[in-house]
Amino acid sequence: MSLASTDTMKAGPSMLARLFARQELALLLCLILVIAFFSFTAENFFSVRNMTNVLGQASLALTAGIGCAIVFISGEVDISIGSLLATIALPLIIIMNDTNSLLLGVGGALLFGLIIGVVNGYLTAYAGINSLIVTLGTMFIMRGGVYLYTGQRAIPDDAALDSFIALSDGRLFNVVPYSAVIAIVLLVVFAYMMQHRPFGRQIYAVGGNPEVARLAGYDVRRVKFICFVISALLATVAGIILAARVGSAQHTAGLNFEFQVVAATVLGGVSLAGGIGSLTGMALGVLILQFLSNGLRGLGLPTEWQLVITGMIIIAAVAFDEAKRRRIVGG
Repeated sequence: MSLASTDTMKAGPSMLARLFARQELALLLCLILVIAFFSFTAENFFSVRNMTNVLGQASLALTAGIGCAIVFISGEVDISIGSLLATIALPLIIIMNDTNSLLLGVGGALLFGLIIGVVNGYLTAYAGINSLIVTLGTMFIMRGGVYLYTGQRAIPDDAALDSFIALSDGRLFNVVPYSAVIAIVLLVVFAYMMQHRPFGRQIYAVGGNPEVARLAGYDVRRVKFICFVISALLATVAGIILAARVGSAQHTAGLNFEFQVVAATVLGGVSLAGGIGSLTGMALGVLILQFLSNGLRGLGLPTEWQLVITGMIIIAAVAFDEAKRRRIVGG
């Protein structure tokens, strides 16, 4: 068995822990610099209202990014999450309008998300189809299905339940948006799982090298299958929050959202090759891009230039990721 085939396993938990710590410190310093720069250059940037608004805006990418990062760490990819945001709004809004029940609406949305996760996970882990192709296919199927069902018209939230509207407008202590609170709680729970629970270690092992993980007694297919289910369910939670925010089911909801999440995940140090990365790093990546976008808007920079700058950052992050991976493999 070659040295390259055992790169992550031989790196060991302590080496990976040190790598994550250095990487997260660098990302934290980058975030502080971004905030400091725009605090002096963009009017009203460094205010409690703007800071909490950015947290609320980042909550969707943060929530869905948890699942996206977990799939990446397992050595796979999921680009269906943007279309899933739009699709789950249909059962959510329709059921709430028919039953006047938030519980039933959320239940219907989660059930649909679970089905998509099972489909993506089964086709990838058990049928052996490349995950990029699988999730690209489900992305197009869901987006096209939403266009066909809605006729490209929004389906309004006629129930207008206070508890549902609170997901968008409500704030803890009248300061922190509930959507941000949900995202933070989910981040803490899954970060703990990834770093301190056996299943989290299995995900890293499978992403580092599936064959070595199999020889170590891990059920590689089962681990990857569960990762896709987790990703779909977390994207569903983000979709529920988005539907509350826009007050309807819309065919354009979540358009290009998957690329925003992937960009933040890669910027946060999650390796495209699998086996390397942390949810804390992903969260910092989300915040860096969100504060950067907010600050650039505050400076009046056109959207086109915001995209150019974001693209440059993504390319730099991927180049750094590749250099880091080669360094680990090289010993």
